[in-house]
Parts: sequence; C-alpha cells; structure tokens
Amino acid sequence: MTTAALLAGLAVAYLLWTRPAAPQGLPPLSPLPAPMLPPIAPAAGVSPLLLGAILLPWCLIAWTHLVQPAPVPGPQPGPAPVVGLDLRGRFVGPDAAADAGLTAALLEELAAAIEWDGQQQEPRLRTGAAFDDLRRAARELRCEGVSLGARQPAVKDEIKRYLDAEVGTDGGPVDAKKRSAWVFAFKSIAQAAAEATR
Repeated sequence: MTTAALLAGLAVAYLLWTRPAAPQGLPPLSPLPAPMLPPIAPAAGVSPLLLGAILLPWCLIAWTHLVQPAPVPGPQPGPAPVVGLDLRGRFVGPDAAADAGLTAALLEELAAAIEWDGQQQEPRLRTGAAFDDLRRAARELRCEGVSLGARQPAVKDEIKRYLDAEVGTDGGPVDAKKRSAWVFAFKSIAQAAAEATR
C-alpha cells in the first residue's frame, strides 16, 4: 500500500515536472483589449520548490513505513549441558565461583594442549597416564600447590566418575580416537564447570 502510494506520488511529480510549456504568442481569448488583462507569466514547468513540497511528504511516509528498526537481540540460550556431567551446586564455600572458573579454564587449556600435541609429527603425550599426569601437574602449577580436590571434594568425585566413564582407567597407549575422547572429556568438564558459575 505504502509503496504504491509512493510510486503514484513520484509519477504525478514526474508528469508535472515534464509538462510541456504553454505556447507563446497566442491571442487572448477574452474580447477585452490586451491592456486591460494582467500580464501572462510564461509557463516553464513546475518550480523546484513546488516539486520539493510535493515529494517531501511522500518521502517521509515512505521512510516511516519502509524502514524497520533493527530487532533487539534477546538473551541467547547457553550451551547445552554436558550429558552425564552436571557440576552445578557442587562447588561450595566462599571460593566456589573462583574454583569453578579455575577448573573451567584449566581443563579447556589441557584439552587444547592435548589436541595440539596430537597434530605434531611426534606427539609427546602418547598414553592415558601421560594425559592424567599432565592434568595433575597443570593443576598443581596453576594453583601453586593448592588442592582443588581437597577444597571441592564433591567436584573431584564427580569429575573422576565422569572421566572413568568416558575414557576409562587404562593408562596405556592411545590412538587418535582415544585422544579425541580425552579432548572431548576435558572440554566437557570445562563446559560443565563454566555452567556451574552461571
């Protein structure tokens, strides 16, 4: 509707603008003598001011109806919870939020390190025991000797249960599939810990 009205307005303005000028020199139709009539101004089409006055309302109408405001994005849903692992409510005490954030960051870094190591020509981490040792060493170094497991025993037990179910307890050599399972498990723990802070 608005588009049709805008096009109609533009067509009328175009027709008025391109209207041919009235022929000059024709005798007046009135029987009165020429000196008694007012002078006739030469026709030269529609003035730009009149054309602007015609087009401005149509442009304003088109602007208000055709230009839609950008939709305001609503809150985005968080990532889906990890199947089989839920750490919400398990971090307790005054350091609960800090411990959850540290756990999420630590496990995310470990997953990235193991994934990167597997892309090398000669990986340094080749066994499940090496992955677990890396996790323990990184925790001790990052926490400067503080044991997160001692401070958050419920989290420690849940992570152990999850790792045993996902990657098993075999510390022997790992192939590409087993390495991917470890990376997925560490990323899942990181995600679950991050979810626990929300």
